[in-house]
Order: sequence, then structure tokens, then C-alpha cells
Amino acid sequence: MVSQHQAAEHIQVELDGAVAIVTMAKPPHNLLNGTFIEDLIATFERAVDSEARAILLRSSMKHFSAGADVDGFGSDGRDGATAADILDRLAAVPLPTIAAVHGLALGGGLEIALTCDLIMASASARLGLVETSIGLMPLLGGVQRVVERAGMARGKEIAMFGRRHDPELLERWGVINAVVADDALDEASRSWAQQLAAGPTVAYTAIKELAIIASNEGVRSADQAQESAAQKVWASEDVQRGLESFSESGPGTAIFQGT
Repeated sequence: MVSQHQAAEHIQVELDGAVAIVTMAKPPHNLLNGTFIEDLIATFERAVDSEARAILLRSSMKHFSAGADVDGFGSDGRDGATAADILDRLAAVPLPTIAAVHGLALGGGLEIALTCDLIMASASARLGLVETSIGLMPLLGGVQRVVERAGMARGKEIAMFGRRHDPELLERWGVINAVVADDALDEASRSWAQQLAAGPTVAYTAIKELAIIASNEGVRSADQAQESAAQKVWASEDVQRGLESFSESGPGTAIFQGT
């Protein structure tokens, strides 16, 4: 069953089975300001409280997001939530998140995509951290996130040169996960989201928690946190379903409920 409603001005939410499809629709190019970002975060957080088990972020405009609405920011670049608050709240969303990128994803637009767990882009998309072209640095965590994904040398290259990159290059560098034909993006990204929504939600939450700890504090800290995370997973009903299904019919046959 598909249901759709307006989550906030310029943001629509469609619940397609267990997938919350969050669509940015701010004419003309989904330019970001504090209010729009706060609404986006709130929409993600409300999806967690709904029947959703995965979130797909997309755009109905010509571009995913062409960057920041510079006219909407103060002289110090602040408007609404701080960058740290934005990153912490998006990273804390316990559901798997996917960004489906087409057109341009520049500056803050790419940074929003980078807060998602996975990024799929259409072949004609162009992505980049372009803030240095106006004398700025990426302000929504872009530097640290491309360094985390692509490594120090490539991350600095992406942030310092401020270029628009084709998605095949960023896939090779590990910044994004997949590139598909333009006319396949919607179907392919929905398929990924549906696969994740049908999976073991408690295990996905634990994986996200450990990945964040490993990134922020190192592998040793993640090792120390693993037992606690695993206990929550072992206590889930999905593990019992998975084990029973494995015993009866082999791997890959379990039907999970996300509990």
C-alpha cells in the first residue's frame, strides 16, 4: 500500500510498504537553508516513529540539490541548526537510509547525501563540494565525510579543488555506492530500499552504531562496544526467525519483521 502526505513545506513523504520515500520539492533547485534542513531532519525522525523500516531520500526537482541558499544564511553562515547538530541527528536515525541522486548534488546538497548510509546516483549526475569557489569550506561535514569514505588524499582533493565530479569516478573512489542509468534510478533505488526494509532492522541499527563508533573512535572502541550491540540483536525476534528459517530451509529464506 502506498500513502502520501506533505511532511513540511517543500517535503513530501510517501510510505511504500515499509519504505518512507522522502522527496525534496523546493523550487527551483532544492537550495538549502536552516529551515529546510530542520524540516528534513524532523521528517526523518518522524519516519522512525512510523511503520517505516528504511528511508529513501530523493528529489522531484531538476536537481537533487544545487547547494545552499546563500541569501538565506547569515554573514557567519549560521541559520537554524548547527552543523554538528545536523550530523548527529541524521547519523542517529536507526533506520537504513539511501540517497538517490540525479542532476546536481553540490555543496550542501552532496553533504546531505553523504549523511545517508548509501548513495546511488544516475549516470548524468554531477556531484561535488564546491564551496572553495566562493572562498568557503564545506560547512555540513563534507570534508570529514569524503575523507572517511575516500581516504585522506582523495578527500582533500575533492574538497580543495571544488570540482563537479561524474558519479563513476566517485564510485571508484568509494564516495558513492552505485551508478545506474538515468531512467533506472527510481526503480533501482526503491529496490534497494525495499530490500533493506525487508531485512532485520535491529541488526541494521547495531551495524550503524558500530560503524559510527569505529569511524569516530577507532576499531578498538567498536570492538569494545560490539558485545553490548550484539546482545540487543540476539534478543530480537528476527534472530529467532532467522535461525528457525535456516534450520528448516537454509540461508536467505527468513521473513523478518523488524523486531
